[in-house]
Amino acid sequence: MLLSRRQFAVPFPPNSSSRSHASKKKSRRFHGGNQLIPLLESCKSIGQIPQLHALVIKAGQDRNPLVLFKMLRLCSKLSSMDYALRVFETILVPDVYHYTALLEGHVALASPRSAIELYFRMVGEQIRPDAIVIAYVLKACASVLALPDGRQVHCQVLKLDLGRERPIKMRLMELYARCAQFEDAKLVFGETPERDAVAATILVSSLSDHGLLEEARAVFDSVLDKDTVCWTAMIDGYVRNGLANAALDLFREMQRECVRPNEFTVVCILSACSQLGALELGRWVHSYVGKNNVRLNAFVGSALVDMYAKCGSLEEALVVFDEMEEKDVVTYNSMIAGLAMHGRSNEAVKVYEQMVRDGLRPTQLTFVGVLNACSHSGLVDVGFEVFESMAKDYELEPRIEHYGCMVDLLARVGRLEEAYEFAKGMRVEPDHVIWSALLSACKIHGHLSLGEKVAEILIDSEAADSGTFVLLSNVYSSFGKWKEAARIRANMRGKGILKEPGCSSIRVDNEIHEFLLGDIRHPRRKEIYMKLEDLNGVLRQEGFVPAKDVVLQDIEEEEKEWALAIHSERLAICFGLIATEPGTTLRIVKNLRVCSDCHSMIKIIAKVTGRRIVVRDRNRFHHFEDGSCSCGDYW
Repeated sequence: MLLSRRQFAVPFPPNSSSRSHASKKKSRRFHGGNQLIPLLESCKSIGQIPQLHALVIKAGQDRNPLVLFKMLRLCSKLSSMDYALRVFETILVPDVYHYTALLEGHVALASPRSAIELYFRMVGEQIRPDAIVIAYVLKACASVLALPDGRQVHCQVLKLDLGRERPIKMRLMELYARCAQFEDAKLVFGETPERDAVAATILVSSLSDHGLLEEARAVFDSVLDKDTVCWTAMIDGYVRNGLANAALDLFREMQRECVRPNEFTVVCILSACSQLGALELGRWVHSYVGKNNVRLNAFVGSALVDMYAKCGSLEEALVVFDEMEEKDVVTYNSMIAGLAMHGRSNEAVKVYEQMVRDGLRPTQLTFVGVLNACSHSGLVDVGFEVFESMAKDYELEPRIEHYGCMVDLLARVGRLEEAYEFAKGMRVEPDHVIWSALLSACKIHGHLSLGEKVAEILIDSEAADSGTFVLLSNVYSSFGKWKEAARIRANMRGKGILKEPGCSSIRVDNEIHEFLLGDIRHPRRKEIYMKLEDLNGVLRQEGFVPAKDVVLQDIEEEEKEWALAIHSERLAICFGLIATEPGTTLRIVKNLRVCSDCHSMIKIIAKVTGRRIVVRDRNRFHHFEDGSCSCGDYW
């Protein structure tokens, strides 16, 4: 809040009255405005500000407009806004430059409301704004979506005939676009004769923020001379909206246009690879980074670690992590999350401990990664120690995702009642995700009475999604309560909620092949099902007995066995076996959790075929090799 001149009463470096008039003259002679300005411009320490201010007062320059402007700029630059306000309130007749210096500091220090108030105070004192101060206040309005204030400023822009100033046009576009006033933003964009890349980038980014990708692309295509930043903004828009393939296509077009990507472009493309599980393309981007001298800083390195981990190659993620000279908290977070995702929980905890030893402060995301790691391997004691350290050591209030990890950790190890009490005692309201995790554990551990209690909570929840209803139905089915299961599914249909179908995909020769349960759409379906029959014979010879109890439909035993045999991940694996060279690693992505029967079956397939099979399901990665899985059958 700004001080009024009457409220202003602060201790300043004294202008000693005991000094002689001659002494004051001498001070002015040796410390005039021209000599003080270089001192003010070269100052780099907040602690020196009062000393310099004392020199200003002693030199009699405390009414010199230029010196006071430099003084305000110095305070703003060094984030000493309280002192800047005190200096400002001593100015008898502040001009637009003094206001600009103070307003600039508020904007730089993320105090946009104070900047807006200061601007309107300036206008109220009949001081004519110029293009620079208007650009600052428009930036402040955009940052807090202050549309009415921004419109007032726009009116003043028109009255003052400043509408042709390019910085103002950019800020007006940013204001209207961020406030979702896209017609107004496009009008301003259309008034920019050159339609330059900077203007397009602002509009493209804002349209992408609101999911308006077609409109963003139309703006992007309208610009003839697009720079790297403009290309990157459009690629980033596709990635953030889940259109990874479109992002990759645009990146290839960018290369054809001979526009050199920067590190931000590289990070966007690596994120697209992560979404698609496109490991080979991710490797190519990594090699591109090396060949084109894109600096492997913490920003790019973290994206590489994340990409390799999410694409199933944890070994390569670890190599990048170990080779990085510059690591920040994001780098450690990526590595911790990657290790947790791949079931390497103890290593994830060790990386967390190394991060703390390196003097980096953990964030909320750090603790999500570590607690997830503990949950995936049943590290209860370590999990509670880490959870309690959030508030005790780092003054971080646990969020719902941290509580969720703890409920999941207790539930997975069978401490169901304790997990239930923990959920009931949370400082935040448990969501359907937490209750669903507990319900799933009740199904696995056969705790019907608690399962029914949790089911009632979920049924009453308005936030329950399709997965929640399917889980409820499956829990009742697993206990032979077919009527209750049918009731849940009828309730689901009545609400218009559709079950998410199980889908598995495999990338072969840079093409993604998708399979649903019992899929017969693939061009090589005959070969796929022949391979499936061969594998079923091999599995029987190996003594494999289908876990028909996981089929939660009231059907005959023979039908249950066939229902298991045509799960989507089995069809994807069969295609991979016939479409790739012997010894090639198969990488499967499934949108749902791998069932226990398929998990047992894939272990045997990996053993008899000599293949390494990596499956990424909704929860984590499973690395099948030599008849075992990296999760140790705990998932």
